Amino acid sequence: MSTTPSAKRSTTPTVFEQQRAELVREIAVGMEQVLQNMNRLNRNLESIISVGNEFGSVEALWSRFENFMGRPAEEAEGPVRRKGGDYEGQSELRDEEMKDAEA
Repeated sequence: MSTTPSAKRSTTPTVFEQQRAELVREIAVGMEQVLQNMNRLNRNLESIISVGNEFGSVEALWSRFENFMGRPAEEAEGPVRRKGGDYEGQSELRDEEMKDAEA
């Protein structure tokens, strides 16, 4: 009995199949590295966002200060008394103080 060339070829991978297997392995390793780097980037972005969110109250305070300092001289000369006995801006400060006390 003689062996056919196709039976001999199926047991031994060709050069093409070896190179293809090596390239597929390299691609799989590269994709794994990309996934690891994306996960690391995601964690870093989440930590940056959380640090940025911690400054939200400070930003709001500075924004209110900037708005107050940017008022025209007529408004800044004296506080305007409102109905209810509070001066302008005083009730907002009390609200902020209450929120801070609750936290």
